[in-house]
Amino acid sequence: MLSNASHAGGYQGSVLVRVPMDQVLAFLCLLSFISLVLSVPGHHHGDNSTHHHDYCVLGAGPAGLQMGYFLSRSQRDYIILERNAGPGSFFEKYPRHRKLISINKIYTGRQNKEFNLRHDWNSLLSDRPDLLFQRVSRDLYPEADTYPLYLSMFESELGLKVKYRTDVGRVRASDLAGNKSYILTDQHGTDYKCRVLLVSTGLWVPEQVDFVGSDLVEGYESVSTDPEEYKDQAVLILGKGNSAFETAQSILGRASRIHLYSPSPVRLAWQTHYVGDLRAVNNELLDTYQLKSLDGLVEGGLEDIAIVHRRREEGKMKTGKKRPATSSDRKEQFYLTLSELLDGHDGNKGANITAENLPGYHDDNFSLRQPYDRVIRCLGFRFNFTIFDGLARLPHSTCARGRLPAVTAWYEGRGTSNLFILGTAAHSRDYRTSAGGFIHGFRYTVRAVHKVLEQRYHNNAWPATRLSTSQLLSWILKRVNEASGPYQMFGVLGDIILLQGAHCEYLEEFPVQALPHFSALSGRRISEHGLLVVVMQYGLNHTNTLGPGRAESEWTKAWKSNFLHPVIYYYPTLPTEKDMRQRPVGWPLPRPNAVHHMVEDFLTEWDQPISHSQPLRRFLEYCLKTDLRAFYAESCFRLSLTNHKPPLFCRQGYLNKEGFVGNSHLWQHAREAGLMPAHQGSVIPADDGLFSEYLPHAGAAVTSTIDFDL
Repeated sequence: MLSNASHAGGYQGSVLVRVPMDQVLAFLCLLSFISLVLSVPGHHHGDNSTHHHDYCVLGAGPAGLQMGYFLSRSQRDYIILERNAGPGSFFEKYPRHRKLISINKIYTGRQNKEFNLRHDWNSLLSDRPDLLFQRVSRDLYPEADTYPLYLSMFESELGLKVKYRTDVGRVRASDLAGNKSYILTDQHGTDYKCRVLLVSTGLWVPEQVDFVGSDLVEGYESVSTDPEEYKDQAVLILGKGNSAFETAQSILGRASRIHLYSPSPVRLAWQTHYVGDLRAVNNELLDTYQLKSLDGLVEGGLEDIAIVHRRREEGKMKTGKKRPATSSDRKEQFYLTLSELLDGHDGNKGANITAENLPGYHDDNFSLRQPYDRVIRCLGFRFNFTIFDGLARLPHSTCARGRLPAVTAWYEGRGTSNLFILGTAAHSRDYRTSAGGFIHGFRYTVRAVHKVLEQRYHNNAWPATRLSTSQLLSWILKRVNEASGPYQMFGVLGDIILLQGAHCEYLEEFPVQALPHFSALSGRRISEHGLLVVVMQYGLNHTNTLGPGRAESEWTKAWKSNFLHPVIYYYPTLPTEKDMRQRPVGWPLPRPNAVHHMVEDFLTEWDQPISHSQPLRRFLEYCLKTDLRAFYAESCFRLSLTNHKPPLFCRQGYLNKEGFVGNSHLWQHAREAGLMPAHQGSVIPADDGLFSEYLPHAGAAVTSTIDFDL
């Protein structure tokens, strides 16, 4: 160092600074350490690099991959961030007993792919007809392990952009001039900045209730799934949903006694029509309860209970702070009591417990007076709100005990513009009323959100099919008989028909509760002719779903239909936000100027001329103020000769060559005779099989036998 310093001192004007040897060595060591850290593969602590994307999708579950498909198809700049090593990691653990309750009905007797999706609750949407869940499982209720396999296949074959092992621990908003963007930070300190954030993380945080002794309870997420560990044990399960009954069913043949306890009575999906309620595949315990074979259901609040325990060899009971062992050789027993009966119910969990602290002392017929060997919590899951900071913080919904984030009718977070919620987490819009919390429902709401994104950020209007008014009846019949989106998302997604005189525009699967914002969300305007809304609904007449008189078959009483059926609403103008808030209880839409129910059908085939198509035609004629009857070619020929203004079907069909069978001489003769306008209307080609298949149902084949004055 001295020689170097002497050499430095030979330069004119230089200032010689002597640095102690120990400081030089320390500095060199620090440089070496930094170099070593930066050279370790995959170690990015302190990496402040930022990746920019138009769209960030948080979570590679089914909703995230479904959105990824739509973004990829529209060639948008996006990235899917997933904290685990593969897609659909939730299904690698849940349901715990590995049986899905989503229907996988492969054989429907139909070849129509759209219709078959009504009974395929697991496949995602794509333009690949072979990319269906049935490639990995043909079971009606598949094994849970097959779903991550299907999602991996979906992701790889479509080439979706997914970055795995990226655990986003913080989401914050950047608000510049009122335009929010979002910054996501992962476990390595890497930032991802996106114009639009699409959250599809699902629900995976176990729902818990704090009560005295709640630390003694085992959780659904960690309880043993080996039935042999429950041999001859009395088990108390907190909850009455599918996870609770799934757990009970797995140990039904081993446990001595199983009781299910929760505030609400059990709700059966086949009674409520809500697929999240108890499914028949899990309800064997109802047999042993109703046939009095030791098992049972009890209602009561959770916040006011206490779980206390005692050791078998001791007479004194006490509350404890450690969770019980999981072996079948248990030395502890648990009692359910009320916190108000405890000596130290002010929060002192260490208070001594005597017989007087138990409900059985005060009511010797108390249902749950006997002790239990295990207590298991099965209360479902909640959304992880903790990663959202500041302006990105999502509010809690008012439903589902606040377990879900609050979203708008178009699935944008309330107060968090440019942040959308997808999948199960967006279920607050239709909680307990439709299927938005499940794959067969949210695959369609994700598609609807993508259409909103295309309009808002890329000025691409909601796709629409232009139809002549004479074709409207057949097109509606086609949709209600095969479309899967409105069928699964009943009361939530509906088809919008913009009436424009001689023609109309048909928009599919719009979120109907967002109608007050229709023009902004769809990029399309309402004319003075108004609009029609086609939705599927269950009836509001609460009847015994398996009893006599449960179904309505008379078309004149279609409004009394109880099962799923099409309903068409007519509005001359768009409903307002006030109209939506004041809509009748149970209605998806405000009161319209006119409404038509198509009578429920046992086969879910709304294609019969008298019961279905004729009443619908008369309703459309009332709304459109025009004749929509269908005629044979010879009838149109006669009516064109004898009427100054023949029926609309003839004007838009027959007189536009639709009524002639490809005979150019007849066509030319009609034009020369003035029976056909010189221009061609905008109609669907005659060789369109999808349309012509439904033309007979519009009345074309029965004009000589049906009374059109109905």
